[in-house]
Amino acid sequence: MILGIGVDVVDIARFEAALERTPRLAERLFTEDEQGLPVASLAARFAAKEAVAKALGAPRGLGHREAEVRRDESGRPSLRMTGKVAEAAYDLGVKRWHISLSHDGGVAVAYVIAEG
Repeated sequence: MILGIGVDVVDIARFEAALERTPRLAERLFTEDEQGLPVASLAARFAAKEAVAKALGAPRGLGHREAEVRRDESGRPSLRMTGKVAEAAYDLGVKRWHISLSHDGGVAVAYVIAEG
């Protein structure tokens, strides 16, 4: 059963400007494993973190670093939750996450489904 759906879109150039303007922003938004990726990939991951929050109903207190986008051996994205994000998912009854990321034409998009 689908418990929540989230989608988010990020303008890559605008996101890159924010990262340049605020040097420690990447550290606040991304885990160590996520940092250092190309800006388009970071924008897609930021969109994913926002989409996760939307899928959970946007409860207060969620941290961006508590939703980590990982890739398996084939390059397929997956999500790893910790902290308040993991608690909110557990409380909602989320058993499985589905995620799709894309970036093209200066825009990054993420679509997330929380399944129970």
